[in-house]
Amino acid sequence: MPRTAAPLLASHSPHSPVPRAADSDRRRTNASVVLRSVLEHGPVARSTISRLTGLSPASVTDYCARFAELGLIRESATPQRSKGVGRPHVPVDLDASRFVVGGVHVAVPYTTVALLDLRGRVVAERRIGHDSTDPSLVLARAAEGLDALLTEAAGTTPLGVGVAAGGWVDRDSGTIVEHPLLGWRDVPVRELLGARTGLPVHVDGHARALVNGERLFGRARGSRSVLHLFVGNVVDAAFATNDEVHHGPRSQAGAIAHLPLRGGTEPCDCGRVGCLQVELSERTLCRRAREAGIVDGVNPTHVVAAAECGDPVAVRLLTQRARMVGRAVGLLLDILNPETVVVTELGVVRREDCLRALREEVGDARASAVVPTSFPDSVLAVAGGSVMLDVLYRDPLSV
Repeated sequence: MPRTAAPLLASHSPHSPVPRAADSDRRRTNASVVLRSVLEHGPVARSTISRLTGLSPASVTDYCARFAELGLIRESATPQRSKGVGRPHVPVDLDASRFVVGGVHVAVPYTTVALLDLRGRVVAERRIGHDSTDPSLVLARAAEGLDALLTEAAGTTPLGVGVAAGGWVDRDSGTIVEHPLLGWRDVPVRELLGARTGLPVHVDGHARALVNGERLFGRARGSRSVLHLFVGNVVDAAFATNDEVHHGPRSQAGAIAHLPLRGGTEPCDCGRVGCLQVELSERTLCRRAREAGIVDGVNPTHVVAAAECGDPVAVRLLTQRARMVGRAVGLLLDILNPETVVVTELGVVRREDCLRALREEVGDARASAVVPTSFPDSVLAVAGGSVMLDVLYRDPLSV
């Protein structure tokens, strides 16, 4: 059943002059930096926000009043004194109890649906297997899953839904333009899911979504430039600099599936050998594990489980894959030279020997810049939710 999102806060009265675009952009930017300061430093005094952002105390007070009216922040119950003198400050902090965002991540074998609070924490999550990859059916079941989670989360208000997926995702139109592994082409996700949920829907590629999640809630907070490499059934990347994720025309940036990987042996559908995605994909890992008699299915976590039980072939497959991921990271480091590289790859996330193998392949000079995802137990849920949370923190007065 369609739901109603939280109401908008009018930015000016009907009788006020229409604000100029430059004024609107400035207000949006100022509101964003104030709410981000509360996210990063809260509970925090308004005077500290003023110092951190360079905005006047009056402006900070005004924005905080608007956020409090919307229910995004609240005053701390305990005033704080500055060095024991003067009037006590009443810090403000995010109110993470009132609002949630929906997160949908569409993977090849299943869809993850989740609810996240304003700090990017997963409060509810479920996985829905694909009996069919027909997009109408997949998205209908995702909407049903979200509705069930929202029913269980009584007392919270949804702000909207973020959708993340691999393949070519056009953020501006809310469309999955092409996802070869799902067989999707030109699927109007925003339109279909919005009609079923009655909520605002925003759509982006999962690597870009996770860059935003890392910037807002993870290890990459404060980094001037961040590269995210996602290695699953789909392999893609995203790059952010100066707090902006690069999308490119029609959001095609980050399509690295057919970059050649040195030492690769897997034939690709494009006719070449050793393309990044076919070499590193979980499908390839599982096929090699089946050929070695380690597993009999297509679940890559079973390979990790075999390694945990001491199977030397499983360990070798995982560490070899991590080394190849390290070669991919080294290539992207040479091209983009980011301050921080975040890698989402099953072995690297779960095993120290895989992270060590990746960093050895990258080389000592740059190894410290490479870190695993900040969300090892909820990466797909965070990917979906981060699409919507990025919209919130970029323009908090309009969500």
